[in-house]
Amino acid sequence: MKTSVYPGSFDPVTNGHIDVIERALKIFDNVIVTVGDNPEKKPLFTIQERIDMLKESTKHLKNIEIDSFSGLLLNYVKSKNSKIIIRGLRAVSDFEFEFQRALLNRVVDKEVETIFIMTKEDYVYLNSSIIKEMTKFKGKVNGLVPKIVEEKLREKFNKT
Repeated sequence: MKTSVYPGSFDPVTNGHIDVIERALKIFDNVIVTVGDNPEKKPLFTIQERIDMLKESTKHLKNIEIDSFSGLLLNYVKSKNSKIIIRGLRAVSDFEFEFQRALLNRVVDKEVETIFIMTKEDYVYLNSSIIKEMTKFKGKVNGLVPKIVEEKLREKFNKT
């Protein structure tokens, strides 16, 4: 049984992320979607809020686990008895960054493979930062994020 790990900040999860998850499930028996705790970033949502939004956004899917991690991703992947990291790609700029990371991971642990999944063309331009900015300035994000995410974004930005 092949289990893959799809890490990210998911701040917030977008329909592009959901597309990658759904497509990974066509390839792997199980997908663990894990929210990374990156101390360098200042997220809008807490880890628990991101986990909750991911759970709600993927409740229609089977063979998926939502989790979080801190520290080295390779250690987390091993702790889950996996050898596969999923990374979503939108553009060449994503590839350059992810390619370097994948090569470094391979140097550190030759058993772990990184699999790149290109997002659907509909979401090539989409990222969490754009979604947050659009919501902050009262732009429409319906169709770009799951409904629960749209609601939570509106709540966050209506408080400020």
